[in-house]
Amino acid sequence: MNTFKTARRASLAALLALVTLPIAAHAAAPRPCEDVLKEMRAAKVAAKLSADDKAKVDALEAKAVERCNADDDRRADGFLDDAMKLMKK
Repeated sequence: MNTFKTARRASLAALLALVTLPIAAHAAAPRPCEDVLKEMRAAKVAAKLSADDKAKVDALEAKAVERCNADDDRRADGFLDDAMKLMKK
């Protein structure tokens, strides 16, 4: 009887892991860089930036576009997030 309970608990734990792993993997996936790039560009139009900050944002945007074209969404999103922080959005 005790073996049955242990086996049942192990089965439930395995089932729970199979259900939650794909959900966790999906949650960690980066957003499409094209979408983030559109948001950043819209914010850049509305932002009032100094010449120095504009140059930094433009450089981050160029790096993001390069990474986006290489299908490296995670790094592209990182550059775009940094640009958004400079614009305080």
